[in-house]
Amino acid sequence: MYRINKSSNNITKLEERQFKDLGFKEREHLQEWIAKNPDVLGEDLLIIQKEYNGFNDTNERLDLLAIDKEGGLVIIENKLDDTGRDVVWQALKYTSYCSTLTTDQIIRIYQEYLNQHAKSEDAKEQVLEFLDHEDDQDLLLNNNDQRIIFIANNYRKEVTSTVLWLLDHDIQLQCFRATPYSLNDELFLQIEQIIPLPETKEFMIDAKEKQKEKKGKSQKVEETRKELESFWLKLKDNLKSNGFSHTDNSNVHPRFYFGFSYLGEGFNFCIGRKYIRVELYFSSDRDKKKIDAMMQFKDELEAKIPNIQFQRLEDKKASRIKHEMSPEERAQIDGRWREETWPEYIDWYTKSMIHFFEVISQYWERVKNKSL
Repeated sequence: MYRINKSSNNITKLEERQFKDLGFKEREHLQEWIAKNPDVLGEDLLIIQKEYNGFNDTNERLDLLAIDKEGGLVIIENKLDDTGRDVVWQALKYTSYCSTLTTDQIIRIYQEYLNQHAKSEDAKEQVLEFLDHEDDQDLLLNNNDQRIIFIANNYRKEVTSTVLWLLDHDIQLQCFRATPYSLNDELFLQIEQIIPLPETKEFMIDAKEKQKEKKGKSQKVEETRKELESFWLKLKDNLKSNGFSHTDNSNVHPRFYFGFSYLGEGFNFCIGRKYIRVELYFSSDRDKKKIDAMMQFKDELEAKIPNIQFQRLEDKKASRIKHEMSPEERAQIDGRWREETWPEYIDWYTKSMIHFFEVISQYWERVKNKSL
């Protein structure tokens, strides 16, 4: 890894280091960094437990437990400079323990975590907000197979060989390499996915989905997942061809939203049963300082973006600024989101987000520069 020096138009090589040589420890440092910044793993995760040992008839404890955007459980095991030989077996045990957890049990586990860290939030409300559910009527957690994520600086062959075999047998695993670097007194951390390689992930997903179909999984659900991935990929290509590069590094997932981060907040494309929208989503705005700071420009923004709406979401910690496709526009393209109408939706998303971002980002930069 190199550091770029713009003033001298040169690069300086960073020195690859070992965590132990820098005095870092597994639980006190690496685990805390991940718990506070789960997005370093390339997706939105909600950490719901740390050093959890509440399993029946065993005192074993897993490192981190998280929920992904589909309500699935993610077991995260982190090591420092060496995985050791038994990390896969250890993670599989924890995963088996977690496989029987019900929605109510998961909510309780998360509430215990919040209470331990003196946080006054309600666990169920936090989960609903994270999953973007309006209420808990259809809340179902841990409905699919659990996932495992490993993080370490060095992986032994015994570990990688086993991981690759498990992947081939439809066990959902990811391996990330965490590498510290130094330059003089500055320290840097690189976390990159090494198994499966990001460029082969899409192929592997396709292969696994085909196997699931053969096993009789719900065809409708699987078709929708594939359609969403395909739609977002086509949208990414269209945005890029129109000179919009902000989504180039955004990962595509089979979800009803897709987006990118800018100055710490999310610009998203969203598909709903009754709406199609682009938005600036403030995921952490309980005191409403961010939305209120943007609302001081309300008149200017309304003049530049038709039908723009400001939502403070009083009962949530989030807030948003959104622009939706009008009912008249949806009626012109037969209203329904389906493959035959994708070109019209992609065209609307592309034009709307380019204009929305160009306008909103200028004001968000001004607000952000005032250090909220």
